[in-house]
Amino acid sequence: MSEKMMTRTGYVLSGLFVLFMLGASVTPKLLGMPVAEEIMAQLGWPAGYSFYIGILELVLTLLYIYPRTNILGAVLFMGLFGGAMATQMRAGSPLLSHQLFSIYLGLFMWGGLWLRDSALRALFPFRK
Repeated sequence: MSEKMMTRTGYVLSGLFVLFMLGASVTPKLLGMPVAEEIMAQLGWPAGYSFYIGILELVLTLLYIYPRTNILGAVLFMGLFGGAMATQMRAGSPLLSHQLFSIYLGLFMWGGLWLRDSALRALFPFRK
């Protein structure tokens, strides 16, 4: 795959990740939608935490979008995803659809960043 194609594909993956985070995760939490509180309650979180988690997700998304802080945003997102995964495990959620969803998001996020950043590809090369 050419450098130009890798970069374009990386931006598409990163854009889809950002749209998912903003649309499916951040927005319901920040707008106080009942679905966000219901899901958090099912997972054992006390009421009111979803708003603050939404703020954290928004800040991390902005860090991920900004080129100078995108690696920091990705690393911090992995911490958040680890906590989400642990919460799903503690709640006894299904493995493939819930517990591993954070891994899927992380692979999507890092894959987009890896494809669009040649310095990151040099740091973590894919060997044949």
